[in-house]
Amino acid sequence: MGNNWFDFKQFRIVQEKSAFRVGTDGVLLGAWASFEKRKQIVDAGTGTGLIALMAAQRSGAIIRAIEPDQSSAEEARINVKASPWSGRIVVKNISLQELAESSEPVYDMIVSNPPFFTDSLPNRDQRLSAARHNITLSQNDLLESADRLLAPGGVLSLILPWEEGNVFIASASGYGFYCNRLTRVKPLPSLPAHRIMMEFSRVQVPLQSDWLIISSGERNHFTAEYRALTKDFYLQF
Repeated sequence: MGNNWFDFKQFRIVQEKSAFRVGTDGVLLGAWASFEKRKQIVDAGTGTGLIALMAAQRSGAIIRAIEPDQSSAEEARINVKASPWSGRIVVKNISLQELAESSEPVYDMIVSNPPFFTDSLPNRDQRLSAARHNITLSQNDLLESADRLLAPGGVLSLILPWEEGNVFIASASGYGFYCNRLTRVKPLPSLPAHRIMMEFSRVQVPLQSDWLIISSGERNHFTAEYRALTKDFYLQF
């Protein structure tokens, strides 16, 4: 068993209670998403609070970190309170759908590392299942909530597996959201893309598209591009 915490350069993530521990997907999205000019951000499904804390490190925004799993929300509060940005992050034990029902469209960004296994069998552990599968937050739920919560000019930023990401791009157009920025992620040069990071808005502009390869294939040999993206967070970079 690994440590019950994960240290980054400017904050620590305690991960004893959360449904999922710190993972590469969350770090990738937190380092990639365009937080810098945002003022009001929603982190949908914050888990340990990782992406909310990365957003706070990279911006001056007020961040609403929401998490439907109570134990995960409690742990996110602990991590936020111990961070340098506790005054700018509010953790709520609610779902994105609940926030959408009660809030005005005032947010200029929603960021999410959402549940994404749509075709596989649910995990026997109900908390892991809800976090890993789209039981509590389907792609349509995410798009409908974004449509309600995002102010004009707001963006939706997320990471998904390759197949689910392509489905999401098609579904988003039906809600008037267009993919304007996209990075395909490959774990190794010899393997196909396994993740897509995407940013959507209601304004259709020429797509910015690129690739990111995480490792060269040798043990602990990460690519220069991956190091450059994550260097403000990982201790070893």
